[in-house]
Amino acid sequence: MNPHAFPDQQIAGVYRAIRERRDVRHFKPGPLEDGQLARFIAAAHNGPSVGLMQPWRFIRIASSELRKQIHQHVNEERILTAQALGKRADEFMLLKVEGILSCAEVLVVGMIDKRDDFVFGRRTMPEMDLASAACALQNFWLAARAEGIGAGWVSMFDPKQLRALCGMPDGSQPIAVLCVGQVEQFYTAPMLELERWDTRRPLADILYEDSWDNPGSLST
Repeated sequence: MNPHAFPDQQIAGVYRAIRERRDVRHFKPGPLEDGQLARFIAAAHNGPSVGLMQPWRFIRIASSELRKQIHQHVNEERILTAQALGKRADEFMLLKVEGILSCAEVLVVGMIDKRDDFVFGRRTMPEMDLASAACALQNFWLAARAEGIGAGWVSMFDPKQLRALCGMPDGSQPIAVLCVGQVEQFYTAPMLELERWDTRRPLADILYEDSWDNPGSLST
């Protein structure tokens, strides 16, 4: 037995949270419980970080007017996205892509300015700051799912406009409008899969061995 492993029930809980995590767009009215949002942000802040740079920052949107402005901007970008999709535009416009006005909490998640000062782990791959922030967001997502709370990552916005709306410093980069709140139920599968926008690839399509063109195998 591996002495570092969690008990079986806790292991199952971790895998369940991963398997049942959903990018939520449909919320029901009602606030979060006291302490929940703080726990989710703490979970995010425990995320892995290249060079321990901790590039993530969270802006809690408390102003109802600012929330409306963010929603309006996202909707404008939604229309531009539809135009860019060409033949799938009408199909796209039928999808619900955000829950900004109906969720309990809205967070704008951004990366810090002056990121070029951090070289450790980024000399040849500067995008590792974004990878670190994405890991933090995944932690937030999983913690929320474990507590039965939905979270949705909205990325339809112009970074410059959202930066201005939220008073972020030059050089910083917003990466997410995060909707968080109570749900009636979690989707049985990713919403875009249920809506037949696309399907999850089988493991055989994403696993290689030694080189990109050599299919891999997990059999022993």
